[in-house]
Amino acid sequence: MPRRAWFTFFTPILGLFLGLLSHTANAVLTIEISEYTASARPIAVVPFGWPQPDKPPQDIAWIISSDLTRSGMFKPLADADLVSRPTESAQINFRDWRLIGADHIVIGKLQPDGPGKYIVQFQLFDVFSGEQLLGFSFPAKTDELRGVAHHISDLIFEELTGLRGAFNTRIAYITSGKNNRNEHKLVVADADGYNPKVVLQSDQPLMSPSWSPDGNRLAYVSFEGGRPSIWIQEVVSGQRRKVASHKGINGAPSWSPDARRLAMTLSKDGDPEIYVLDVQTGALTRLTNNAGIDTEAVWAPDGQSLVFTSDRSGRPQIYRVAMNGGPAQRVTFEGDYNARASFSPDGKKLAMVNGDGGKYRIAVKNLENDLTRVLTDGTLDESPSFAPNGAMIIYASKYGQRDVLAAVSVDGSVRQRLVLQEGDVREPAWSPLGP
Repeated sequence: MPRRAWFTFFTPILGLFLGLLSHTANAVLTIEISEYTASARPIAVVPFGWPQPDKPPQDIAWIISSDLTRSGMFKPLADADLVSRPTESAQINFRDWRLIGADHIVIGKLQPDGPGKYIVQFQLFDVFSGEQLLGFSFPAKTDELRGVAHHISDLIFEELTGLRGAFNTRIAYITSGKNNRNEHKLVVADADGYNPKVVLQSDQPLMSPSWSPDGNRLAYVSFEGGRPSIWIQEVVSGQRRKVASHKGINGAPSWSPDARRLAMTLSKDGDPEIYVLDVQTGALTRLTNNAGIDTEAVWAPDGQSLVFTSDRSGRPQIYRVAMNGGPAQRVTFEGDYNARASFSPDGKKLAMVNGDGGKYRIAVKNLENDLTRVLTDGTLDESPSFAPNGAMIIYASKYGQRDVLAAVSVDGSVRQRLVLQEGDVREPAWSPLGP
């Protein structure tokens, strides 16, 4: 069975060193957009006004433009194509912008407001009607400016698409060193790959990061003491505690929607089975009882059921089991391999690794009409994770001889590659939306 995600946590691994969140990772993920939808909307994001002669601490307009470009739904005008650089509504000649084909225009200012403090103002206009659609002002410290820019992108995205933006979210992933394959890190970064922070560092592999619903904690698997164990760690403070360290396998943690429970794979009673742990009391409930391997459980958004990977039919397929009991029901039948499921936020779709003919690609199954669509064209794609607004799926892939991350829209029209400057990166998990 060639799939790494299916069997990696069965290997005994030794040694772990706790890293600090304040430790910045060496490299930023570089995002390359390889394909975008032909219906992307033209939008002008004008450089924000800045009253000082030096460069501003952040290029807010560039961050917004990059965010909208990554969504695949917008095509910001190139800087050279901007017909003017207004920073006030009275300076906008809407006719000029209509002539070059812009549907909307974003203008703004960055103003100093004391040492290390700023006011960020922006406005969004409909070019054809001249109507202001949005206009906000935000206070920010220097280290908050990127977050404010992402928040503005979220507001613009939601106003123009009706979907919540996911630019001001984070991704967690695992890296291994370029020259030292035994150097592994659990990293958290902004969704655009910037501001990477090392949450944990190990001289042996780490795996299976899973975000709590509030985005404040990560559950993951480490191998301290010579055997796998499951830990919960506060992302900001670095405080952590071990929650499962039974004999045999302790793997694949997944948070419940109410953050009170973790689904996990344990083999303490024999075969790998799905258990649910009460995070506060430590009480365990066994959900499956089968001679095959049951693993990679994830919760439905309503918390009433779980889907998981099992080879009980001879090959890995995805099954569903209700939390109130009853037999597991098989969900997938397309291809000879389906594993590592991820629910869309609305619970209507499943992303998964679909294997057929020796190739492993990311597919989405619509649970309402039972149709499955393969979205990627790699040969070893794995670990899909839905964006918290359901618009994109991030996953691990191969690029040449390197492990990289990639992202694809749910309709397959937008594709991106996220490459670490040095080393390999795998097992992405997209954080939830903020409040």
